[in-house]
Amino acid sequence: MEKINLELAKKVIAGAEKEAGNIGVQMVISVMDDGGNLVATHRMDDAWLASVDIARNKAWTAVALKMPTSNLEEATVPNAELWGLNTTNQGKIVVFGGGFPLEKDGKIVGAVGVSGGAVPQDVQVAQAAVDTFNAEK
Repeated sequence: MEKINLELAKKVIAGAEKEAGNIGVQMVISVMDDGGNLVATHRMDDAWLASVDIARNKAWTAVALKMPTSNLEEATVPNAELWGLNTTNQGKIVVFGGGFPLEKDGKIVGAVGVSGGAVPQDVQVAQAAVDTFNAEK
């Protein structure tokens, strides 16, 4: 199974950055490998500083739980089955959209996390990263 390396991470980031530019939002894009290790983080000019941790944590959540972070939204509201999940794992779990696992041959090989806009914008830019990854494999 191919690992996520810096060269591939740069391509994934470039695909996300292009989409962020298309919608006019400054973003932070993070890519992790299958072990939740940071491969690369890219902060566009004037992107929010807070988005650095958020993007990294979205990628970590997507690889650690093997699902898009948006899958956690409904299950983590008050009185839902996973209420409080975001307080586990030293607060690294993100329960809103913008993180996606990267899959090859049915196996999760890494993840991307995007932060900087409204949640639908983060999801759109993260999906562009996934699409770039899928075109590369």
